[in-house]
Amino acid sequence: MKKELLSSLLLSIVFLVFFSGIYTLVMWGIAQMAPNKGEGFVINANGKQYYENIAQKFTADKYFWSRPSAVDYNAAGSGGSNKGPNNPDYLADVQKRIDTFMAHNPGTRKSDIPSDLVTASGSGLDPDISIQGAKVQVKRIATVRHIPEDKVAMLVNNHIEKPLLGILGPEKVNVLKLNIDLDKIK
Repeated sequence: MKKELLSSLLLSIVFLVFFSGIYTLVMWGIAQMAPNKGEGFVINANGKQYYENIAQKFTADKYFWSRPSAVDYNAAGSGGSNKGPNNPDYLADVQKRIDTFMAHNPGTRKSDIPSDLVTASGSGLDPDISIQGAKVQVKRIATVRHIPEDKVAMLVNNHIEKPLLGILGPEKVNVLKLNIDLDKIK
């Protein structure tokens, strides 16, 4: 028993040193080689500083709407709702989002609304929407801003981000960058 206790204690000390010191330094070193030294991608616009990889809340009709967030876009409390797809509260939330979207986008059919506009991401902080999620909002934004639809659609097309290495992940649109450039249109 004394032998097992001693080896357990020694193993605990080794893991403590490794994961508290060595592993941490290795991860920090790798982050220093990443773009912006692992600090995230900062965008300065309208006198404010934003992180392009963290979702922002956009609800005004003149902007592209972000993906819903279960944590109200609070980066300190990242997380999902943890409600299953058959949970009545979850289904009520999704239906409420669908109804809100349709009320603000007249003429849009329910079947035209992509799921990413009515369901929150696992982190609640996903900064991107699908291309379909952006395109279904073009008419509303063009109408509210009195801009030709084709000009807004061209802006969306210019903001499509391709998958990493051409194969990892879907094509997507960063809502923050899109809305910042949208504000630049006269």
